[in-house]
Amino acid sequence: MPKVSVAFFLVGALLVLCGMGLGEYMASHQDYTLMPLHAHMNLLGWVTLALFGTFYALTKETYSPALAWTNFVLSVGGTLAMIPYLYLALTAPNGENTYGPLAGAAAGVAMLGMLVFLISVLRELFKRA
Repeated sequence: MPKVSVAFFLVGALLVLCGMGLGEYMASHQDYTLMPLHAHMNLLGWVTLALFGTFYALTKETYSPALAWTNFVLSVGGTLAMIPYLYLALTAPNGENTYGPLAGAAAGVAMLGMLVFLISVLRELFKRA
């Protein structure tokens, strides 16, 4: 398995563990204020990163390592940056106005990661046999 796939799975597994812990915390306190953060950690952090890792494992003979690592840096960096800003946007006084734009900027970085992934997919689709 390519190292980039392992890296995606490692970060994804750490994020889903944190997301699951947050879910347990919310349930035990019957306070679901952080539900959007929980969802982002699980969906972006686990599902999306694991799918990226799976794709690069399945295309290990033909994928572009440069594109794959760029995908990793942007996707993981954007997701990790989004987590504290989203937390603050949901919990701080006037947090939505103060930290919401920063969470949105971090999400934009993660979206750039998705764009790089799309380029990787299209590269595989249109490669010469």
